[in-house]
Amino acid sequence: MAVLPIVTLGNPVLRERSREVTREELLSPPMQAFIDDLVETMVHANGAGLAAPQVANPVRICAIWVKDNPRYPYKPNWPLTILVNPVLTPLSAEEFVNYEGCLSVPNLRGEVKRFAELRVEAWDRQGNALSYEVRGLTAGTFQHECDHLDGKVFLDRVFDTTSLATWAEFEKHKLEGFAARARSIVQRWGS
Repeated sequence: MAVLPIVTLGNPVLRERSREVTREELLSPPMQAFIDDLVETMVHANGAGLAAPQVANPVRICAIWVKDNPRYPYKPNWPLTILVNPVLTPLSAEEFVNYEGCLSVPNLRGEVKRFAELRVEAWDRQGNALSYEVRGLTAGTFQHECDHLDGKVFLDRVFDTTSLATWAEFEKHKLEGFAARARSIVQRWGS
């Protein structure tokens, strides 16, 4: 496994719609090795998720894994999940306000609105069909990563630019308030 370079805002690959992956391609040794590298890169960077375009590979694959993440201490744990060709469908119009950051937009955070409940349909890394529901902060993480597959970054969804903050200023001025809000989201939605 290898830690891959993470591309940052301004790299054109972050603005492309990624292409779907065939089962044959997914099961190939090079693609399986790439998925291992994607996970290794996410873990190395303390990310809650990482999408293939963030490492300059415009395919519809992303990884999500939250396990006592120091960057996001308020996020509930979620097992390592690989999504291939994911489709997210909101289960209601209800939204919550999430304070997001991104490994491809270093040192910046801002508030975005995310659907509170989603149906997730995708393949796992072996090409098996997945279909389940996610809620709350976990639903926000899924939306953030899947946005990358459509050429979007969280900045495209920031609804109030006065919420933008560097990591240091977020921790000084906004973390406590958002952590309280995050706890209430977790209490309500369970994840």
